[in-house]
Amino acid sequence: RGKGDEVERDGDIGCCGYILWFMSFLIVLLFFPFSLCMAIKVVAEYERAVIFRLGRVVGGAKGPGLFFLWPCIDDMKKVDLRTIAFDVPPQEILTKDSVTVAVDAVVYFRVFDPIMSVCNVDDAFRSGQLLAATTLRNVLGTKLMSELLTERDSIAASMQQQLDVATDPWGIKVERVEIKDVRLPIQLQRAMAAEAEATREARAKVVAAEGEQNASRALKEAADVIMESPAAMQLRYLQTLGMISAEKNSTIIFPLPIDMMQAFMKK
Repeated sequence: RGKGDEVERDGDIGCCGYILWFMSFLIVLLFFPFSLCMAIKVVAEYERAVIFRLGRVVGGAKGPGLFFLWPCIDDMKKVDLRTIAFDVPPQEILTKDSVTVAVDAVVYFRVFDPIMSVCNVDDAFRSGQLLAATTLRNVLGTKLMSELLTERDSIAASMQQQLDVATDPWGIKVERVEIKDVRLPIQLQRAMAAEAEATREARAKVVAAEGEQNASRALKEAADVIMESPAAMQLRYLQTLGMISAEKNSTIIFPLPIDMMQAFMKK
């Protein structure tokens, strides 16, 4: 807004305007001091006042503090500058891979220009809610279900950028967008659980097979080492006997000297 706009707003109100202003002044004098109860308004620290005089904005946004309004010719709109949060109702969305999900989100925004929020849009809060719901459907409709579950931050950032651009002419700044929940159909949840269980079972079988393969290689290497030294076989035999005798089971052992088997081992 330039200086020309302010001059146009505060310009000449015309002959009828001055007549109405004089009548308003008489009303204040006739009903003084009771007229002050209607003429004096208070604006809080977190609010700004947009004053209309005969339909024209008087200066810029005013506040905080006390303001005097002329009866019958002045009208004031209060605008809250605090950050406002609202829930986007759950939206039934068809994703790019034809999966129906219900998604809801939270949007945080604040008014940075009170005059634009009053003059450029009828209800800034309601308009922001409707725009957020529409943007949520448009953005998520271009995503796959897997992206919707794993890329919430990037989706929220994209929504915030689009909402911020769209609401800038309304004097609204979108500060943050968060996706609260993604609800999947029960049948799809069961299918995903079954798929995850099958994947875990397949991985467990692969790990077990790799373990058996490693154990077989280790046994082969141990057998090659033992075959190089006959004494190692005897020591291993005695170790096995010691392990069996340590148990409390009734075990019958028929010891067979290794020397008797050397003739067969050489052949």
